[in-house]
Amino acid sequence: MAEEKPAVTEEKPAMKEKPAVKEKPAAENVVFIGIKPVMNYVLAVITQFNMGSGDVILKARGKAISRTVDVAEITRNRFLQGLIVKNISIGTEEVQGERGATNVSTIEIVLGRGK
Repeated sequence: MAEEKPAVTEEKPAMKEKPAVKEKPAAENVVFIGIKPVMNYVLAVITQFNMGSGDVILKARGKAISRTVDVAEITRNRFLQGLIVKNISIGTEEVQGERGATNVSTIEIVLGRGK
């Protein structure tokens, strides 16, 4: 006869929890503009509208600001003619870099369906 051994469960030492990062998640209707080609972002905006988003927000900083304006205008004029620019917000963020803090310009363009 074989002896039955009781099941042994090993407890792992409690892992230290990292402090919660207070970073709010991006909304689904936000498109962050970066260094990819303009048409990639245009496609992302069109996809957002086709999925039923009422408004789509384009966000960018620094050198990507001009690309953001291009995305908005190409989308409005060539693909979704019924879109309007509902709001444009500009601002400045302080960013820590290798050489210390620098100011970086920001823009937010809100696109929505016209009446």
